[in-house]
Amino acid sequence: MPPSDFESVVSALVDGRPVVLPTDTLYGIGVSPLHAASPSVLYEIKGRPSNKPVAWLVASKRDLDIYGADVPEYARKLVEAHWPGALTVIVNASDAVPGAFQSESGTIGLRMPDDELTCAIAHAVGCPLAVTSANLSGNPNPHRFQDIDPAVLAQVAAAIDDEQKKTGIGSTVVDCTGTSPRVLRQGTVAI
Repeated sequence: MPPSDFESVVSALVDGRPVVLPTDTLYGIGVSPLHAASPSVLYEIKGRPSNKPVAWLVASKRDLDIYGADVPEYARKLVEAHWPGALTVIVNASDAVPGAFQSESGTIGLRMPDDELTCAIAHAVGCPLAVTSANLSGNPNPHRFQDIDPAVLAQVAAAIDDEQKKTGIGSTVVDCTGTSPRVLRQGTVAI
């Protein structure tokens, strides 16, 4: 699939269909949790186990309070220091997070990417985007649009290329559901 324009990507997301889009760290496959019934299509495209939750990309720091519940003060300080950026915080999900998008323990991973295009897409769709890397499970993360496997592109409704090479390093993931932060995956953000 050739790259699409901004409006095509937004339209596909509003229709509940998956798209490929850039982030600040890599290219991802995403759906709109407001418009898609579940993230299952993302697991199908990637060949990924469905017990591995999909994080949401938010367009604003305010989204932490909309989609997170009982967010501890240390999580707010992490977000203030590192958003936008390559930090995913796992928090208890609020009632605004559909059950199909929550982990089995009722949590959600949230990240505000340092990428104007991604944030603009989320803003235009009207909600965060459930996004995972645009690679087949077990294969390298795509740093450039041309690195995306044609099998992935064949299964999405639209794709957009910002023509920027990404770091390819996933975000730092921090579990913020306990009394202190616990790093689950170290990325470029040091905690």
